[in-house]
Parts: sequence; structure tokens; C-alpha cells
Amino acid sequence: QVQLVESGGGLVQAGGSLRLSCAASGSIFGFIVMAWYQQAPGKQRELVANTTIGGSTNVADSVKGRFTISKDNDKNTIYLQMNSLKPEDTAVYYCHLTRRLGQQISNYWGQGTQVTVSS
Repeated sequence: QVQLVESGGGLVQAGGSLRLSCAASGSIFGFIVMAWYQQAPGKQRELVANTTIGGSTNVADSVKGRFTISKDNDKNTIYLQMNSLKPEDTAVYYCHLTRRLGQQISNYWGQGTQVTVSS
């Protein structure tokens, strides 16, 4: 099993910054992608950014230039640096991990961390 624990959410004023962390533990061997998703009230969960085992990253157009994803392999942790936050960034942010062992692909989610941006 894989456990994902997010931290770093909170309340911040528009224009401010937050850094989210997601620590992975357990059977993470075979991980291929880790990602951040956001889910605003009444909306579907959407991809914000991801990073692959090869080190490539991808950031959604809606946050490009403001959000950065990074990974610390030694700590099995990914980060989401969020700058110039806007009220529309308010959401629960979830960490996600995809693991492949042979032909089996498994997906895991963290419990989420709330980010609230006040205007």
C-alpha cells in the first residue's frame, strides 16, 4: 500500500504564497507519476501539475507561471509552490500517485489539504 500525506494548506490573502508538501510512504516502488489536483466547491477534480519518475514536469495552463511542482527523491516528497494566489485558486488540493508493477497500474490519493485565498 501507499500512503500520501499532504500539508501546507491554509488561508492566505490574494497575491500571497503557499507551499504544499506531499510525503509518500509505503510501497512506492514502481511509482511513475506524482501529481497535484485541485477540487473547488461544486467542481470536478482537476490536474494542477505532475512530475514523472524521469523528472519531467507539467503544469496546467491556468496556473502556469504562478505554480511550480518539484520533487525531493530522497524524501519521497513532492511540493507545489503557489505564488500570486488568486481567490479562484481556493480549493482542496489532493496529492496523487500512480504506480506500475508489471502490468498492474494503481492509483493512490491523499486526504487533501484546504487552500483558501481571500480577496
